[in-house]
Amino acid sequence: MEPVDVIEDIRLDGKQPLQHQLYQRLSERILDQRYLPGRQLPPSRQMAKDLGISRNTVNAVYEQLKAEGFLQTRAGKGIFVHEDIKSAVNPSGPGLSKPGVVSMELPPLPALPRGKSKPVEDASLPFQPGLPDLDAFPIRAWNRIMHHQESRRSLRGYDSIQGYQPLRRAIAAYLRTSRGVRCDEHQVIITNGAQQALSLLADVFLQPDDSILCENPGYRGARNALGRFGNPLIPIPLRNQVLDVEALPGLEPARARLLFCTPTHQYPMGGILDLSQRMALVQWAQQNGCWIIEDDYDSEFHFYNKPFAAIQGLYENSPVLYMGSFSKTLLPALRIGYLVVPEAVVEPLLWAKQISGGETPLLTQATIAEFIESGQFTRHLRRMRQLYRDKWQRFQNEVIEKLDGLAQPVAESAGMHLVLEGAFDDVALSQWLKTRGFGSTPLSAHFLGESSRTGLVMGFASANEREITECVNTLRSGLAKP
Repeated sequence: MEPVDVIEDIRLDGKQPLQHQLYQRLSERILDQRYLPGRQLPPSRQMAKDLGISRNTVNAVYEQLKAEGFLQTRAGKGIFVHEDIKSAVNPSGPGLSKPGVVSMELPPLPALPRGKSKPVEDASLPFQPGLPDLDAFPIRAWNRIMHHQESRRSLRGYDSIQGYQPLRRAIAAYLRTSRGVRCDEHQVIITNGAQQALSLLADVFLQPDDSILCENPGYRGARNALGRFGNPLIPIPLRNQVLDVEALPGLEPARARLLFCTPTHQYPMGGILDLSQRMALVQWAQQNGCWIIEDDYDSEFHFYNKPFAAIQGLYENSPVLYMGSFSKTLLPALRIGYLVVPEAVVEPLLWAKQISGGETPLLTQATIAEFIESGQFTRHLRRMRQLYRDKWQRFQNEVIEKLDGLAQPVAESAGMHLVLEGAFDDVALSQWLKTRGFGSTPLSAHFLGESSRTGLVMGFASANEREITECVNTLRSGLAKP
């Protein structure tokens, strides 16, 4: 640890004895923990030179502070603030008194957003929704690419608010091939995760009187980001576990500007919107001047059937704002997401990103770009699809065998999570599971309004075979309690 820098921190004057002043300054800073326990002080010769006083004066102060327990000497290393300062200090110096704490009243604080949920703690527990299998990530191949990118001088500075061009090109090519998205690299904006993408859309598209249409139940992160300015959130009911397109005309939304949906794998219920429903949704949005936010978060993990093409690609120049991220396909820690938007929308979103967050980390973008272009991304997805299919099947079989009559799985052959519905206190059960080392989220927390269903959203992708068995056994004991 570097010694405390006293050059900028301490000033002495000629009105009082220098020894008294130096004692006061050092002791006060130690008591206030501006100099933390274990922190090294400069040698007496350096201290004297920096302050323009005699070394004898500094030595005298150091000796007094050591005698009173403020400082301690370590042989061959120097002088340090005492490690156990609270119990060691017994001040008796001239006129020493710990300065009183100056308390200031803070200006008025903003009100908390309505329906604000607490930040998720222990978000890397097995069965936490949205968490991929971290142990299955090809870390060696990733590190080789990252080390290669680290040596490039061009990646050490600034690049572009819109995002690293090779990554935007790679994403556009991948989405055209795998999801039928109509786009080129100029329509892709790299974001700091999907959550920033949602925040940017709220910044650009919403006016005070606009409302937002959301699936009910639905993704809480979207509701929090889009509704943070107080715009009304209007719930769209589900039918057969997917957004009920036929219910839209009856909602009569006043100035509905945005509609958020997860058509390829409804979150959290898992349904898949069919082609005719997708076409009807786009036509409704076009007729009503509403933008569709298409969150294609789980399209890579359909286990038996190829998913429908993205809504964005159904029509040329459709009113769709397409979003995705690498949190589930690669690692949540990367914090890289993306938007694909019509060209007319790019500039307003870039302006919003520039003032709210700036550039996305360049080295991470370059590593992902090479990971995709080298073919390793596609191979990784293929392996994960097989792995998650096996886990999905195992978890579902365990639930059916051991939780019959206690919880009912709502299963689609896709995704990284499973919903277990049942007549129980899902908030209390989720907290109880957490104390036993298993993640989950209450199904009821995903609903808007009074009506809701109870259950657990369980992310099986992050769990191994042993944890799947242990979690289901734990659930059985918890649900069987009277």
